[in-house]
Amino acid sequence: MSGPHPSSERREVLYVIVCGSPLAGHVGRLVELAQQDGWDVCVVTTPDGAKFVDRTALARQTGHPVRSRYKNPGDPDVLPPADAMIVCPATVNTVNKWAVGITDTLALGLLIEAQGQGVPIVAVPFTNAAMAAHPAFQASLARLREWGVSVLFGDHVHPLHPPGSGERHLHAFPWGIGLAALRGQLHQVTSAA
Repeated sequence: MSGPHPSSERREVLYVIVCGSPLAGHVGRLVELAQQDGWDVCVVTTPDGAKFVDRTALARQTGHPVRSRYKNPGDPDVLPPADAMIVCPATVNTVNKWAVGITDTLALGLLIEAQGQGVPIVAVPFTNAAMAAHPAFQASLARLREWGVSVLFGDHVHPLHPPGSGERHLHAFPWGIGLAALRGQLHQVTSAA
């Protein structure tokens, strides 16, 4: 995989997986940056993530419906298959479920399947300092890293905030960091080929 090619007939597809966080309401910024990089972007939310996003605006921005639930048997797939994924914002709940293989949401099912297929994945958690300190979350981050997921988390990425203050820190979130990590992953794959 060599990264997106805006001039080619089929652009590579990036799934942006969005979890339930106030930060999710601003995911259009990540979509815009990814589109500038040449990606065909699809947005998939967790059920709680769907509460924070403007599905209509994101569908207009991407040209694809925003999915949040498994399709019914026999329904066609409405999204093209993913060439890469960014989970942003990733919540403690989703990270912990992902790390133990739970697929009770479409977002988790897609992540676990993509991981098994070797699809490049970047996770960018957004949570408060108290939740981040929980040992299960720390173990889940370590497990995902062990399995080849690029996990971008900690004060060097975005300073952790006290509980109840997350909305005051949304403006400073580095939306481009996940794309930069993904470019790095794709470059390593290309260099190794």
